[in-house]
Amino acid sequence: MTSHTDNPPLFGADVPIGHPEAVPAPVLRRAIAASALGNATEWFDYGIYAYGLTYISAALFPGQTENATLFALATFAISFLVRPLGGLFWGPLGDRYGRKTVLALTILMMSGATVGVGLIPSYETIGFWAPLLLVVLRMVQGFSTGGEYGGAATFMAEYAPDDKRGFCGSFLEFGTLAGFSFGALLMLGFSLLLGDQTMYDWAWRVPFLVAGPMGLVGMYLRSKMEDTPVFREIEAHHETEPAASTELRHLITRYRRPLLAMGGMVVALNVVNYTLLSYMPTYLQRRLGLSTDAALVVPIVGMLFMMVLVPFAGALSDRIGRKPMWWFSLIGLFVGAVPLYLLMGSGISGAIVGFAVLGLLYVPQLATISATFPAMFPTHVRFAGFAISYNVSTSLFGGTAPAFNSWLIDATGNLLMPAYTMMAACLVGAVGLRYTRETAGKSLRDIE
Repeated sequence: MTSHTDNPPLFGADVPIGHPEAVPAPVLRRAIAASALGNATEWFDYGIYAYGLTYISAALFPGQTENATLFALATFAISFLVRPLGGLFWGPLGDRYGRKTVLALTILMMSGATVGVGLIPSYETIGFWAPLLLVVLRMVQGFSTGGEYGGAATFMAEYAPDDKRGFCGSFLEFGTLAGFSFGALLMLGFSLLLGDQTMYDWAWRVPFLVAGPMGLVGMYLRSKMEDTPVFREIEAHHETEPAASTELRHLITRYRRPLLAMGGMVVALNVVNYTLLSYMPTYLQRRLGLSTDAALVVPIVGMLFMMVLVPFAGALSDRIGRKPMWWFSLIGLFVGAVPLYLLMGSGISGAIVGFAVLGLLYVPQLATISATFPAMFPTHVRFAGFAISYNVSTSLFGGTAPAFNSWLIDATGNLLMPAYTMMAACLVGAVGLRYTRETAGKSLRDIE
């Protein structure tokens, strides 16, 4: 294994890792940008897929609009089923060979798969190969994402000062909202500028192609960074895991509690996330009767509002801790979900206000992911522990949320089913949070 001990350190001999002066400010800013851009690329893909769902389903799936939309939602969920495989593959590699190498590869795979979706010929042209190619590309996207998010959060957390980990980490989620909003705005802008018929004909493809340059810029930024100081320290002392099988055995035998606790918290996090961000345009249009453009505008306004709040929530978590932020969010969403969904059903103004308040209640979770989850595992298993727990839970309960909510509404006729699934997810998250330690301000080297 190559040692980095000959490289000039980012911190002096008398300045411990995690100290505010350990990493120079320009290096820290580049680390934040390199991490956040990958997350933005991932969520840019989700944004254009969610907001272009009507056009995608018409172009690549056969049958009536209702069936084609359900197939397209199911295809969105398929990408999440392979995320645990990505976590199992990329996580141990990131713990053995470094975070930045894995992250450079995953962002290229993610952006390449997104570009590929925009190049798939229509169903009229190649028949069943069109939806089949979409499924394959969504699986590639899911496999790469299985290593991207856990790696980016770990990379960010290990670069950040201990007393500002929440604030620095919040920019990863700022990238989430920025990428999703950019994708949504791009799809909405093309729709308003070119009209529905042109979008159906060809213009829905253009936003997918934008992911190519985003991925190349992200790979460049990551390739120019040193690996994290915390990882370089354990590598210099030959404390990395010797093999993937050994690391997985250690995770299961020694770190079962954080794996399960994090999995429960991720249920709450991602059921709310994908219901609010990915499913909402479809819900507002198909279920509440808003126009296509109005159904796109409501979540965009709400997400821009959330983007403003995310850094402040991250900084607040450095002062009062991560757990109080999560308790506020879980309880607030549990109590407010049904009234706010009723408010959204009252019209465009109510939809904007209801979505914005749901976003406000969700932000304390979103803003603290990158500070909370990496600190649940020690350095030598951090990437894999995060990636496996996060992606198994996400694949089962996150990416399936849009299709599950749509099916529940069809089965029951109750338009409040997404609110009820949010409430149930918050209960699961509360159980996980109960068994989670507070790590705000603690050094990542002391986590064991």
